[in-house]
Amino acid sequence: MGDDRSTTACQPLSLINVRSLRLVDLFPLPLRLRWEIHSLMAFHKTLEMLRSMDEIFTSSYAAAMYLKVNEFPTEKKVYVIGGEGILEELKLAGFTGLGGPEDGKKTVQLKTNTLFEHDKSVGAVVVGLDPHLNYYKLQYGTLCIRENQGCIFIATNRDATGNLTDLQEWPGAGCMVAAICGSTQREPVVVGKPSTFLMDFLQKQYNIPTAKMCMVGDRLDTDILFGQNAGCKTLLVLSGVTNQSTLQDPSNHIKPDIYTNQISDIFNLLNS
Repeated sequence: MGDDRSTTACQPLSLINVRSLRLVDLFPLPLRLRWEIHSLMAFHKTLEMLRSMDEIFTSSYAAAMYLKVNEFPTEKKVYVIGGEGILEELKLAGFTGLGGPEDGKKTVQLKTNTLFEHDKSVGAVVVGLDPHLNYYKLQYGTLCIRENQGCIFIATNRDATGNLTDLQEWPGAGCMVAAICGSTQREPVVVGKPSTFLMDFLQKQYNIPTAKMCMVGDRLDTDILFGQNAGCKTLLVLSGVTNQSTLQDPSNHIKPDIYTNQISDIFNLLNS
């Protein structure tokens, strides 16, 4: 969810929290830090919906946790094509990150006898949404994956587009991931929705069976597919990316268990 929709949704969701139901927020954008999201909710006086920052999960956090649970060597470095959120989560998990926004200012020299150098100790490349993507980052990530033995290629998500502003959609992280797929001829490990890695992690964290979970979201190809892949009930909210015509289009094969116009309808459903 974007900031505006997240804060608008908080009032009905806080009512869910009052009913002693576990509420976990999954944010797809790797640009924001978890504490920033937590602070944003506090600013909008909606902190009562979340007991702690541990109930906020971002795709950046998922990337860091993937490396941690798979015992990625701490002496290896991680190159980031993406935002500060990825670098921060890597640091908190005990890893050394390179790249990110800082490399958005760098350029390449396409001259004869010029060799582009990269760090041979990079053992993973994480690719997420990057508004400052450039040729330098593409070459650096490509060389790490192609030339560093055993280098892991991780994607935070493969969203084709995202609602980064109110008036229009923008290219999503999937565009950046596709560029690296093309240059390396490799497919990434996807840690965000609709990958089941995040759900497996949540199950271990909270010890709640998926049969008792409901995935609520506004995208068919990420949120609803994520819930279906994990075996959860799914509820599509039509106030975001997906509208009713898209849902009912004959070419769409991703069907939620329930759909509704706005997220506040959830509370009415619980009372019925």
